[in-house]
Amino acid sequence: MRVKQARGASMSGSRIGLDALKAKVMSPEDAAALIGPGETVGMSGFTGSGYPKAVPTALARRIEAEHAAGRPFKLRVWTGASTGPELDGALAKANGIEFRLPYNSDPIAREMINRGEMDYFDMHLSQVAPMAWQGFLGPLDTALIEVTGIRPDGSLIPSSSVGNNKTWIDRASKVILEVNRWQNPALEGMHDIYYGTALPPDRRPIPLTRPDQRIGEAYFRCDPAKVVAVVETDTPDRNLPFDAPGEDHRAIAGHLLEFFRHEVARGRLPANLLPLQSGVGNIANAVMFGLVDGPFEGMTAYTEVLQDGMLALLESGRLLSASATAFSLSPEAAHTLNADLDRLRDRLVLRPQEISNHPELIRRLGCLAMNGMIEADIHGAVNSTHLMGSRIQNGIGGSGDFARNAYVSIFMAPSTAKGGKISTIVPKTPHVDHINQDVQVLVTEQGLADLRALSPRQRAEVIIENCAHPDYRPALKDYLTRARRDSYGQQSPTLLMEAFAWHQRFIETGDMRG
Repeated sequence: MRVKQARGASMSGSRIGLDALKAKVMSPEDAAALIGPGETVGMSGFTGSGYPKAVPTALARRIEAEHAAGRPFKLRVWTGASTGPELDGALAKANGIEFRLPYNSDPIAREMINRGEMDYFDMHLSQVAPMAWQGFLGPLDTALIEVTGIRPDGSLIPSSSVGNNKTWIDRASKVILEVNRWQNPALEGMHDIYYGTALPPDRRPIPLTRPDQRIGEAYFRCDPAKVVAVVETDTPDRNLPFDAPGEDHRAIAGHLLEFFRHEVARGRLPANLLPLQSGVGNIANAVMFGLVDGPFEGMTAYTEVLQDGMLALLESGRLLSASATAFSLSPEAAHTLNADLDRLRDRLVLRPQEISNHPELIRRLGCLAMNGMIEADIHGAVNSTHLMGSRIQNGIGGSGDFARNAYVSIFMAPSTAKGGKISTIVPKTPHVDHINQDVQVLVTEQGLADLRALSPRQRAEVIIENCAHPDYRPALKDYLTRARRDSYGQQSPTLLMEAFAWHQRFIETGDMRG
């Protein structure tokens, strides 16, 4: 999103409206020098949006120099979710991250995590801010936050993501700000920063009853005395293009749209559906694009990220409003949003992730949760984080927050991967992120399995018949038959070993079919 004409006096001229903070403007290198080895740093960023770019890059160069001189230098890094190459990528390449939470998608960091060279705490995104306040995560030394601007009263205009920024600013001993001129000043006023959370026993209900409702403030509160550095930047977010929906993705979207039509016809969903939640990825994007041409009007969204497909739904007028914690747009979609931001801004809300992912609010609003998966087993348990049961791919993200609390919990994936060499439907998942009680609907390009109110035997039959690829369906049926003979639900060790052998075959031969 490129910069447009400033909105309001606070954004005219300089992006720094408070003279006391203008005096703290410095280079990225000088700001990075204020962060010491062993510190815990809470950084902004969520799905490649709104993360600091200049200071982490300078910090990585400093870490490399320290390592070259034989001096240890590593950090504990907290964020909202994934970030970009200037943050996770640069610091991981410099071997500068000792510990990471709550989510990672950077390939360099992923390899280090899987080699045991970086400690990683994969956690539900709704729990990060509460755990930070409860003290379970330890002290936070520095908050490194990208903002769109600083107002004359010292309050901060958030950028293209909110994530955990409010908590980092509140909890950190010192704050470093990156004021990014690349971020569109028309973002001002789009955010809803809620300051009503508290720790037990003083918690109160969060007064949000509609996705488009605003219950907080448009800015971050920040004591100027805590700010030790301000760095001015002009660097774009690094969101990547989405692939055009493939045939499998369109088939999955078609099955889901038919399911929604059926639920409306049965009176189990209203004609305008319920608030949509959509995970990140090409399948979720294809579903949103499918809804553009679907029969539903007057829809709303209460989700984590706003992707291209959801933006298209907003542009079409079928989606009335969308609440999220971040944008996750391709460069083309970001250009579209920038051009139409003045028209769309009142229909968009960006919130802290402790609100966008809050279990109570998800349950109250009745979200339709649509998330991707790596694999599911014939009983409906879902693995969304580990390849072959052992290698972390990204993390659970917000899928668990929504799956357990949604009105309908849906998981989606093509029925096979690696050109058909891996089945997405397996006898048992070697790693479980979502137990079968939290999974109500499974969808592949083969079909849709509605698992609600079904016994384990019924679930297995429906999943195999509707979701498994024909190449794997006979073997899965055979496994189910023998499992039933073996006191179904209490299979022998031999049968359990056979279930996990599906994954072992791929590890040994590169083909799950053996």
